[in-house]
Amino acid sequence: MLMEKARQLFAKSGFENTTMNDIAEASQRGRRTLYTYFSNKKEIYNAVIESELEGLYVQLQETVEKEHTASDKLMLFFVTRLEIIKEVVTRNGTLRGDFFRDIFRVENVRKTFDKQEIQFLKMILDEGVASGEFEMLDTMKTARIIHFALKGLELPYIRGVMSQDPKDAIDRNTVANLIFQGITKK
Repeated sequence: MLMEKARQLFAKSGFENTTMNDIAEASQRGRRTLYTYFSNKKEIYNAVIESELEGLYVQLQETVEKEHTASDKLMLFFVTRLEIIKEVVTRNGTLRGDFFRDIFRVENVRKTFDKQEIQFLKMILDEGVASGEFEMLDTMKTARIIHFALKGLELPYIRGVMSQDPKDAIDRNTVANLIFQGITKK
């Protein structure tokens, strides 16, 4: 309950404008109770971000475990990941502003999630190599590159600047063509 009230306050007022006292009052607990679980506001903020990432992790894990071809899983992974990140950031109001202003704070909390995501991507790539769908020299290096490419797409996707109409979904055909065929002339 403390974390949910903190998330609501961070979403409404932002990290800088939310105090430990605000969180204690909103959760109808004393400050002493709050400090039993968290030593400072930064710890609560980090816990809120980690909680949001845990939901993303669960959905991505479900994607990896689906009975699809590796190429279908990879495309589903891309779309699912970007949509969930956008939904989380948008749902959290002022937290969205913090996301854009202080990406380094968010990145610090994301380190564990990033490692998990790279492992998910590697699993999909390994599956694709084993089935003969994919061919690559090093699935771990490829997974890392794909991970960083996805992270690079987050801000433009969240802001809606990846297409002329921000309501458009990701153009799956363009993404699939780029990933599976590349840009070289065959």
